[in-house]
Amino acid sequence: MARVWERLKYIIPLTLFIIILLLYINFKSFTETGIILLAIPFSLIGASWILFLLGYNLSIAVWVGFIALAGVDAETGIVMLIYLKNAYEKRKADGKMSTYDDLREAIIEGTVLRVRPKLMTVTAIIAGLLPIMWGTGAGADVMKRIAAPMVGGMVTSSLMELLVLPAIYLVWKGRKLRRQ
Repeated sequence: MARVWERLKYIIPLTLFIIILLLYINFKSFTETGIILLAIPFSLIGASWILFLLGYNLSIAVWVGFIALAGVDAETGIVMLIYLKNAYEKRKADGKMSTYDDLREAIIEGTVLRVRPKLMTVTAIIAGLLPIMWGTGAGADVMKRIAAPMVGGMVTSSLMELLVLPAIYLVWKGRKLRRQ
Protein backbone atom coordinates (compact mmCIF):
# COMPACT_ATOMS: atom_id res chain seq x y z
CA MET A 1 0.00 0.00 0.00
CA ALA A 2 2.83 2.38 0.84
CA ARG A 3 4.52 1.69 -2.51
CA VAL A 4 1.30 2.40 -4.38
CA TRP A 5 0.81 5.70 -2.52
CA GLU A 6 4.37 6.65 -3.44
CA ARG A 7 3.63 5.92 -7.09
CA LEU A 8 0.36 7.86 -6.97
CA LYS A 9 2.28 10.92 -5.78
CA TYR A 10 3.93 10.93 -9.20
CA ILE A 11 1.20 9.43 -11.38
CA ILE A 12 -1.59 11.87 -10.45
CA PRO A 13 0.41 15.07 -11.16
CA LEU A 14 1.85 13.46 -14.29
CA THR A 15 -1.65 12.59 -15.50
CA LEU A 16 -2.86 16.14 -14.89
CA PHE A 17 0.20 17.54 -16.65
CA ILE A 18 -0.42 15.34 -19.68
CA ILE A 19 -4.08 16.43 -19.79
CA ILE A 20 -3.04 20.10 -19.60
CA LEU A 21 -0.35 19.63 -22.25
CA LEU A 22 -2.72 17.90 -24.66
CA LEU A 23 -5.37 20.57 -24.15
CA TYR A 24 -2.85 23.33 -24.78
CA ILE A 25 -1.52 21.62 -27.90
CA ASN A 26 -5.07 21.29 -29.21
CA PHE A 27 -6.38 24.78 -28.39
CA LYS A 28 -3.10 26.75 -28.35
CA SER A 29 -4.54 28.94 -25.62
CA PHE A 30 -3.89 28.88 -21.89
CA THR A 31 -7.22 30.63 -21.30
CA GLU A 32 -9.25 27.98 -23.12
CA THR A 33 -7.25 25.25 -21.40
CA GLY A 34 -7.99 26.86 -18.05
CA ILE A 35 -11.70 27.15 -18.82
CA ILE A 36 -11.85 23.44 -19.66
CA LEU A 37 -9.92 22.51 -16.52
CA LEU A 38 -12.37 24.44 -14.33
CA ALA A 39 -14.74 21.50 -14.70
CA ILE A 40 -12.41 19.33 -12.62
CA PRO A 41 -12.69 21.20 -9.28
CA PHE A 42 -16.48 21.36 -9.64
CA SER A 43 -16.65 17.63 -10.26
CA LEU A 44 -14.40 16.98 -7.28
CA ILE A 45 -17.01 18.67 -5.08
CA GLY A 46 -19.65 16.13 -6.08
CA ALA A 47 -17.17 13.27 -5.87
CA SER A 48 -16.13 14.30 -2.35
CA TRP A 49 -19.71 14.62 -1.19
CA ILE A 50 -20.72 11.18 -2.41
CA LEU A 51 -17.63 9.65 -0.79
CA PHE A 52 -18.57 11.38 2.45
CA LEU A 53 -22.21 10.24 2.23
CA LEU A 54 -21.21 6.65 1.49
CA GLY A 55 -18.54 6.66 4.20
CA TYR A 56 -15.71 5.72 1.84
CA ASN A 57 -12.13 6.57 2.76
CA LEU A 58 -9.56 7.65 0.22
CA SER A 59 -8.05 4.57 -1.31
CA ILE A 60 -6.29 3.61 -4.49
CA ALA A 61 -9.60 2.63 -6.08
CA VAL A 62 -11.07 6.04 -5.19
CA TRP A 63 -8.05 7.78 -6.76
CA VAL A 64 -8.54 5.72 -9.91
CA GLY A 65 -12.13 6.97 -9.96
CA PHE A 66 -10.89 10.56 -9.55
CA ILE A 67 -8.46 10.15 -12.45
CA ALA A 68 -11.19 8.69 -14.68
CA LEU A 69 -13.50 11.53 -13.64
CA ALA A 70 -10.86 14.12 -14.58
CA GLY A 71 -10.59 12.60 -18.04
CA VAL A 72 -14.35 12.57 -18.59
CA ASP A 73 -14.60 16.16 -17.31
CA ALA A 74 -11.90 17.32 -19.66
CA GLU A 75 -13.71 15.62 -22.54
CA THR A 76 -17.11 17.13 -21.77
CA GLY A 77 -15.52 20.52 -21.09
CA ILE A 78 -13.85 20.39 -24.50
CA VAL A 79 -17.15 19.66 -26.22
CA MET A 80 -18.87 22.51 -24.37
CA LEU A 81 -16.10 24.93 -25.28
CA ILE A 82 -16.26 23.86 -28.92
CA TYR A 83 -20.03 24.50 -29.03
CA LEU A 84 -19.54 27.95 -27.47
CA LYS A 85 -16.64 28.73 -29.77
CA ASN A 86 -18.55 27.63 -32.88
CA ALA A 87 -21.59 29.75 -31.97
CA TYR A 88 -19.30 32.73 -31.31
CA GLU A 89 -17.35 32.30 -34.55
CA LYS A 90 -20.54 31.80 -36.60
CA ARG A 91 -22.03 35.05 -35.34
CA LYS A 92 -18.75 36.83 -35.80
CA ALA A 93 -18.51 35.61 -39.41
CA ASP A 94 -22.10 36.77 -40.02
CA GLY A 95 -21.18 40.22 -38.70
CA LYS A 96 -23.46 39.88 -35.69
CA MET A 97 -20.83 40.29 -32.97
CA SER A 98 -20.68 44.01 -32.23
CA THR A 99 -22.40 44.30 -28.84
CA TYR A 100 -22.38 42.54 -25.53
CA ASP A 101 -25.94 41.34 -26.20
CA ASP A 102 -24.78 39.71 -29.44
CA LEU A 103 -22.12 37.86 -27.47
CA ARG A 104 -24.67 36.82 -24.87
CA GLU A 105 -27.02 35.48 -27.53
CA ALA A 106 -24.19 33.51 -29.15
CA ILE A 107 -23.28 31.94 -25.82
CA ILE A 108 -26.90 31.07 -25.08
CA GLU A 109 -27.19 29.52 -28.53
CA GLY A 110 -24.04 27.43 -28.01
CA THR A 111 -25.14 26.35 -24.54
CA VAL A 112 -28.65 25.39 -25.62
CA LEU A 113 -27.21 23.22 -28.38
CA ARG A 114 -25.16 21.40 -25.75
CA VAL A 115 -27.88 20.74 -23.14
CA ARG A 116 -29.28 17.53 -24.66
CA PRO A 117 -25.90 15.91 -25.48
CA LYS A 118 -24.57 16.80 -22.03
CA LEU A 119 -27.58 15.39 -20.22
CA MET A 120 -27.46 12.25 -22.37
CA THR A 121 -23.78 11.77 -21.56
CA VAL A 122 -24.31 12.26 -17.83
CA THR A 123 -27.36 9.99 -17.80
CA ALA A 124 -25.52 7.24 -19.68
CA ILE A 125 -22.49 7.41 -17.38
CA ILE A 126 -24.56 7.44 -14.20
CA ALA A 127 -26.89 4.68 -15.47
CA GLY A 128 -23.86 2.58 -16.33
CA LEU A 129 -22.19 3.11 -12.96
CA LEU A 130 -25.17 2.77 -10.61
CA PRO A 131 -25.39 -1.03 -11.04
CA ILE A 132 -21.72 -1.20 -10.13
CA MET A 133 -22.37 0.84 -7.00
CA TRP A 134 -25.25 -1.46 -6.00
CA GLY A 135 -23.37 -4.63 -6.88
CA THR A 136 -22.34 -7.34 -4.46
CA GLY A 137 -19.97 -10.21 -4.78
CA ALA A 138 -16.31 -10.66 -5.54
CA GLY A 139 -14.55 -7.37 -6.28
CA ALA A 140 -17.64 -5.23 -5.65
CA ASP A 141 -15.97 -3.27 -2.85
CA VAL A 142 -13.21 -2.06 -5.15
CA MET A 143 -15.52 -1.35 -8.08
CA LYS A 144 -17.88 0.68 -5.86
CA ARG A 145 -15.01 2.92 -4.84
CA ILE A 146 -14.04 3.52 -8.46
CA ALA A 147 -17.62 4.25 -9.54
CA ALA A 148 -18.64 6.47 -6.60
CA PRO A 149 -16.46 9.51 -7.41
CA MET A 150 -17.55 9.36 -11.02
CA VAL A 151 -21.27 9.33 -10.16
CA GLY A 152 -21.02 12.24 -7.73
CA GLY A 153 -18.66 14.16 -9.94
CA MET A 154 -20.82 13.86 -13.03
CA VAL A 155 -23.75 15.51 -11.25
CA THR A 156 -21.85 18.63 -10.17
CA SER A 157 -19.79 18.72 -13.34
CA SER A 158 -22.89 18.81 -15.51
CA LEU A 159 -24.29 21.73 -13.53
CA MET A 160 -21.00 23.57 -13.81
CA GLU A 161 -20.60 23.03 -17.50
CA LEU A 162 -24.13 24.15 -18.30
CA LEU A 163 -24.28 27.12 -15.91
CA VAL A 164 -20.83 28.34 -14.89
CA LEU A 165 -18.68 27.59 -17.94
CA PRO A 166 -20.83 29.71 -20.31
CA ALA A 167 -20.71 32.57 -17.78
CA ILE A 168 -16.91 32.36 -17.65
CA TYR A 169 -16.77 32.31 -21.43
CA LEU A 170 -19.04 35.38 -21.50
CA VAL A 171 -16.74 37.29 -19.14
CA TRP A 172 -13.64 36.28 -21.13
CA LYS A 173 -15.03 37.14 -24.57
CA GLY A 174 -16.82 40.21 -23.15
CA ARG A 175 -13.49 41.69 -22.08
CA LYS A 176 -12.07 41.09 -25.55
CA LEU A 177 -15.17 42.66 -27.11
CA ARG A 178 -14.88 45.79 -24.93
CA ARG A 179 -11.20 46.20 -25.89
CA GLN A 180 -12.13 46.15 -29.56
